[in-house]
Amino acid sequence: MSKTFANGKTFAEKALARASGQSSVVAGQIVDARPDVILSHDNTAAIWKIFRALGIERVKNPERLAITLDHAVPAPTTQHAQNHADVRRFVDEMGVKNFFEVGRGICHQVLSEEAVVLPGQTILGADSHTPHYGWMGAFGAGIGRSEVAALWATEELWLRVPESLKITVNGSLGHWVTSKDLCLKIIGDLGADGGLYYSVEFHGDAISNMSLESRMVIPNMMAEFGAKNAYLPPDEQVFEYLATRLEKRLGTRDWRLSKDTGSPVSSLQSPISSLQSLALYPDLDAHYTAEYTFDASSLEPMIACPHTVDNVKPLSEIRGTRVQQAFLGTCTNGRLEDLAIAAKIVRGKKIAKGTRLLVIPASSEVLRDALRLGYIETLADAGAVIGVPGCGPCMGNHMGIPAPHEVTISSANRNFRGRMGTRDAEIYLASPAVVAASALAGVIEDPREIVSA
Repeated sequence: MSKTFANGKTFAEKALARASGQSSVVAGQIVDARPDVILSHDNTAAIWKIFRALGIERVKNPERLAITLDHAVPAPTTQHAQNHADVRRFVDEMGVKNFFEVGRGICHQVLSEEAVVLPGQTILGADSHTPHYGWMGAFGAGIGRSEVAALWATEELWLRVPESLKITVNGSLGHWVTSKDLCLKIIGDLGADGGLYYSVEFHGDAISNMSLESRMVIPNMMAEFGAKNAYLPPDEQVFEYLATRLEKRLGTRDWRLSKDTGSPVSSLQSPISSLQSLALYPDLDAHYTAEYTFDASSLEPMIACPHTVDNVKPLSEIRGTRVQQAFLGTCTNGRLEDLAIAAKIVRGKKIAKGTRLLVIPASSEVLRDALRLGYIETLADAGAVIGVPGCGPCMGNHMGIPAPHEVTISSANRNFRGRMGTRDAEIYLASPAVVAASALAGVIEDPREIVSA
């Protein structure tokens, strides 16, 4: 007897139908997708070499490009400095408007703050954490450098429409338990390849009740789950946030999307209604390969232990592990909310002797707000080292490379051997709250033991 599926569509099916200009597509189908935004960062210079090897001189549509300098900033070597110079030259020659200089911050945070990407749109980027934009209900996927070069030339790329997983999260997170702990629980339970090439949809009251900054953690971490993209249903909080950002960027609340470029331009249409009209939601009878349910209320702080992101254990099992370095930052957990949590934990205290706390805001905006609200002063008073907005030591370029045999507890998203630049070092992944508490204790520590509810 043949198996029949519901007629409803998942988010990925709807998003890639829109991106390919078709009325309907199904999982497994190959489509010619035309992304609204094409992302690259410091790797733009290397992509340019590939692009020129194609024999093409000009980018077809520079309006769709978004480029940041964020992975090695400020430049730690002459080679990095030359790379940045080459990127600036490319931006000037091609007329790329969405370019963000050294110090503006990490690509995913900056493009969110600038509302370069909008709900229902598709962004393809030469960065593995491009699923990040699922926080606003956009289809974000990481691709290779050659694919980005092809997009510069043609604006189109073959994509296989992914099958979908549905994850429902009920209940509410406990005190000092965060969306990072939820992600580590999911990856620990289902495996680092549990979402391989899937579109991972998140639903449930626990998700909709989270702050926007907490939501941003989830699709970002799903890159470590193997996901092609991740999706959270956009709501009024998302629309208000983006409308405010667009008003700031465009200098007006009256805008619409250009048919030719996909970029917002002046219009008389309400910004909120425009964003709502862009948003895509899965049908109630959509087909999912698998469905999972998690209870947020039962979660405790979780830790990913060396050297894989799915080597996850409850914090209670590994408390007391000595740490030499604590790192708060990255596109996963370097936002204002994260710095606020850390500042609350360390206020009036000092970082443990023999342990250092590195704090690198995800963007210049986060840095300014944290300065204005006193978080930076509080962290610095405790002994933290404050870095330039950017990726910092996450990929092992600079600004916090550990010594051999040192242990780092990090709010980042990856902990494979050598990730932070030193093969013979260990990386534990945790929430900002656990990172801050561990910096004070000098060992992996539960924030609930340091700060009372």
